[in-house]
Amino acid sequence: MRRGIAATALVAALGVTLAACGGSDSGSTGGDTKGSGELSGTVTWWDTSTVGSEDKVFKKIAEDFTKKHPKVTVKYVNVPFGDAQNKFKNAAQSGTGAPDVIRSEVAWTPDFANLGYLAPLDGTAALKDQDDFLKQAAASTKYNGKTYAVPQVIDSMGIFYNKKIFKDAGVEVPKNIDELKSVATKIKQKTGKTGLYLRGDDAYWFLSFLYGEGGDMVNADTKTVTIDNPAGVKAFKTVKDLVDSKAAITDATNGWDNMQAAFKDGKVAMMINGPWAVADTYAGKEFADKANLGIAPVPAGSAAQGAPQGGHNLAVYAGSKNMAASYAFVEYMSSTEVQAQVAKELSLLPTRTSAYGKTEVATNEMITFFKPVVEKAVERPWIPEGGSLFAPLVTEYTKVLTNQTTPEQGAKTAGDSYRKLLKDWK
Repeated sequence: MRRGIAATALVAALGVTLAACGGSDSGSTGGDTKGSGELSGTVTWWDTSTVGSEDKVFKKIAEDFTKKHPKVTVKYVNVPFGDAQNKFKNAAQSGTGAPDVIRSEVAWTPDFANLGYLAPLDGTAALKDQDDFLKQAAASTKYNGKTYAVPQVIDSMGIFYNKKIFKDAGVEVPKNIDELKSVATKIKQKTGKTGLYLRGDDAYWFLSFLYGEGGDMVNADTKTVTIDNPAGVKAFKTVKDLVDSKAAITDATNGWDNMQAAFKDGKVAMMINGPWAVADTYAGKEFADKANLGIAPVPAGSAAQGAPQGGHNLAVYAGSKNMAASYAFVEYMSSTEVQAQVAKELSLLPTRTSAYGKTEVATNEMITFFKPVVEKAVERPWIPEGGSLFAPLVTEYTKVLTNQTTPEQGAKTAGDSYRKLLKDWK
């Protein structure tokens, strides 16, 4: 579940001491050191979920793990999503301060594995009932023939819309970009509200438009950079036109907070977001009546309709001093029962097939909507550099939206950056 690059305060809870200490210096033992078969020691877990909503649920789940294993201490640390990737790399490289378990965004997993920072999980307790995982969710956990993580949640994106504003404006949910512009114009004329909040500080929000024009960042099969081909240029033109035509407003910084606030306060009628945003969105005054929130597939571009496949995995640090308890913690956190609990409380999509048979999952309206969206989502390239593709792209994406560069030049500059990053790619 992706929250983008907006930083949130570092929150620590649960455990005797909650500093960001890790497996290499947390005082962990090897688990069952006396051969008793009972887990013991400390597991430090870095959670990257949304502070104020998701973190509360995951903290409670961690506490429940300690009830099952009373001799294990869980040190829960909520690390801002935008900081977590580099923070983990720095800690793992130095050998000091890395957690035993990290909640890894799907694109980070092959990167961490390539660097040797993750423990292979094949044959461990962490991969219990591994055939139960959705194939597309499990795809991001593998690298060079080994499994380095367990899929925790899977997601994609859709259009969130305010049903009351739509009713007042007399408009229907847009199915393509042309309809999106038309609907936004009518909403402005009838209600004075802005049609769409287009997040401009995170290139992940650009991908739906890129896929809609038949493009992608790269083609991993042919080792070819594709962001600067005609489809990529057209995608840049599409988002720029939405802003220039006043169909959408955008930002260059603090996009998550600005977008959520504008939508929750009823200042804009639509935003593009994923299931990770549902709990926070319901907290807004416009959605005190949850029925006022509508969600639909992202509008199609000229070539296709699609949104990126996202999600989070749970991985074990290769330098952990408590592998046994860490494996057990990962298995527990990804179990059918826990996934059903998370789905019930946060409307996040499970990665286990068996979880969808649980009543609390099958009857969840948001999950019912997002499941077919996820099934049609576009897989990102599961390469070590996958997460690094966003930094140069967001720079050009923001420049295009704020008229600092042209769509053509933005696409070219992003492509040039990719070819420097990806050695020997065309």
